[in-house]
Amino acid sequence: MQTRTEIAALQRRLGTTTVYVTHDQVEAMTMGDRVAVLKEGVLQQVDTPRNLYTKPANEFVAGFIGSPAMNLVAVPLAEGGAVLAGHAVSLPRAALAALAQEGATTATLGFRPEAVEFVGPGQGFPVEVQVVEELGSDAYAYGRLHAEGDDEAATGKLLILRADPRHPPAKGEVVHVAIRPGEAHVFSPQSGARVSDVPD
Repeated sequence: MQTRTEIAALQRRLGTTTVYVTHDQVEAMTMGDRVAVLKEGVLQQVDTPRNLYTKPANEFVAGFIGSPAMNLVAVPLAEGGAVLAGHAVSLPRAALAALAQEGATTATLGFRPEAVEFVGPGQGFPVEVQVVEELGSDAYAYGRLHAEGDDEAATGKLLILRADPRHPPAKGEVVHVAIRPGEAHVFSPQSGARVSDVPD
């Protein structure tokens, strides 16, 4: 951290363009005015750190940038949107049209751990909490999508949810979660490219 600070200060003082190569996303995001993300030598996106985080060009950038990483879940498409653990999620018409042109019956829905709010039953998708990581000023709940009314262990991909650090959920608890309007992303299941944001 000290070295990063000294390099950034030196760069500002000299006022010269600097190319800094790193595998550490924290270094890239804190030191770069513009960041180029490569995968296997292929350029994925060049943008400001903020835009890489809020408008990732594809699933790789979405999953790579951010700590904890963005949640990425394959969801079946339904009329007007998608279905996540029995809960309807509306998608923009433009996204649905683009997915229909591909002949897609599924999409990848992405949302950041901090882009969710805990709601009452029936208002969001159910997640069974496996572990709670309490970090003082933050708390993260790790859980799996839960089938309502099913006594079997929850299945599916592990999700990361940012919780209220003063009142985190308990391990084994089933919580209901909604993605805040405008804070979800839709990616093509074929190309992995970003299709559109979920509307407000």
